[in-house]
Amino acid sequence: MVSGPCGASDAAGEPRRSDPLYELIDGSTAIVRGALDAGCTFFAGYPITPASSILMAMLRRLPAAGGAAVQAEDEIAAIGMCVGATLAGARSMTATSGPGISLMSETIGLAVMGEVPLVIVDVQRLGPSTGGATTVAQGDVQFVRWGTSGGYPVIVLAPSSTAECYALTRRAFDLAERFRCPVFVLTDKELALTTETVAVVPGPPPVPRPRRAAPPSAGAAPAHRFEPAADVTPMAHVGSGAPVRFTSSTHDEQGFLTKDPVTVGRLNEHLRAKVMEHVDEITMIDIDLQPGASTVVVSYGVTAGAVRDAARALRRRGRQVSTLTVQSLWPVPGPALAAVAATHDRVVVAELNHGQYRREVERVVAGRAAVVGLHRTDGGLITPEQVAESVR
Repeated sequence: MVSGPCGASDAAGEPRRSDPLYELIDGSTAIVRGALDAGCTFFAGYPITPASSILMAMLRRLPAAGGAAVQAEDEIAAIGMCVGATLAGARSMTATSGPGISLMSETIGLAVMGEVPLVIVDVQRLGPSTGGATTVAQGDVQFVRWGTSGGYPVIVLAPSSTAECYALTRRAFDLAERFRCPVFVLTDKELALTTETVAVVPGPPPVPRPRRAAPPSAGAAPAHRFEPAADVTPMAHVGSGAPVRFTSSTHDEQGFLTKDPVTVGRLNEHLRAKVMEHVDEITMIDIDLQPGASTVVVSYGVTAGAVRDAARALRRRGRQVSTLTVQSLWPVPGPALAAVAATHDRVVVAELNHGQYRREVERVVAGRAAVVGLHRTDGGLITPEQVAESVR
């Protein structure tokens, strides 16, 4: 860590707690630190550009922290190992890119059905298929939400800075445990591999993460509860003494397969409602509203940096524009988006694809304001000048 212009020091020459320190790190390093501080104890992955640096860092650092990290033979094996480790009591994470998510799709569906808390980092690159392995894009926005059979919800967080890579990775582990479901950290090549100066306020080490809730004892309670409003049932670990019945098929509350329409309906409604009925709890957005602004620019991920720069430049010239950065892409923070749109005439959605999230904004805004897209898919970043040109 390199100290910056920290100002006054104490008698020992150390910077005071309120004085910032500065460090030059990239988003991948921040993600790894966030996972370790969140209590991650198992990681499995397979080398793939531009996510390989996360694999390499976890192989170095996680064993030293008391966990286990594995380079698997492929992406399918990697996520399968993570599911198994979680069932044995670990907090698990994997990291890959779009082609790897394609291979993981079936096992992601297994984690949805089996209610397995799991963090999946997707460092996006230009597609389709192999695409541009070293080229930035934001083309997996709809894929991570709808890439498994059945269409049941997952949670997707999208950091827009190195600092958010750390914070949102920690948050992803909390949400995975809270809702017993896969949680994606959706980043991109530029954000993961670009170094950035980050100000750090010295303080105590992170608070230890709470232990996973104890599962019900054998015979004392069902393995699952399907009431949508009920808290998610604590997960029984393999070897804990409680019976563990794990299946990818529709099942009853004891984990036995069933085709009973009432039970199947309750199960599937539970898988939907445990996420969708808690949108307010999951929502993470950063809103900067400006008085008199008729346009609000919506962005996420690496594109948000250009939007913030453009907004500052426009304001220096006396032009007001509001910004809204979405950090929780799924479930869509519909109420927040609709409320902001209702106070503006025009919504610009900036993203490195052909308008994948613009579709969601159009759906929730529903006539409150005109929605237009600012898109780029040639491997380059949206620039502050392009953002400024889109603002009327």
